[in-house]
Amino acid sequence: MAIAKGLDCKPSVFIFDEPTRGIDIKAKSEVYAFINSLLEQGLACMLISSDLEEVIGLCNRIAVMREGTLAGEVSGDEISEEAIMYLASGVHTPARSEEARGQDGDRHV
Repeated sequence: MAIAKGLDCKPSVFIFDEPTRGIDIKAKSEVYAFINSLLEQGLACMLISSDLEEVIGLCNRIAVMREGTLAGEVSGDEISEEAIMYLASGVHTPARSEEARGQDGDRHV
C-alpha cells in the first residue's frame, strides 16, 4: 500500500530499499510483479538490496558498493553471483588477475 501511494506524485524514478525484507514468499512475488509493471510503464527503478538472488533476478545493471565506495558495476551477460561477490569482497576476478600479470609473470598493479 505504501509503495502504491508513492505513485500519486507521478515519479520518473522509484527507489526500493530492501523491499522484501521480512515478508513472506507470496508477498515477495507480488512486490516483484509490481516492480516489473513499473519498468514496463517506463519508470526507472533503483533497487537497494542485500538479497543477491533478488538483485540478480530484477536488475539489468548492478552497482556494487564496498566500504561506502563504488566497487564496480556489472550488466547484461556479466551479471552473476560470482562477479558480484568478487566486487563486494574486493578480490580481483580471475580474468583481471591474469591481466594484472606482466609477461615475466610478475604482478604489475
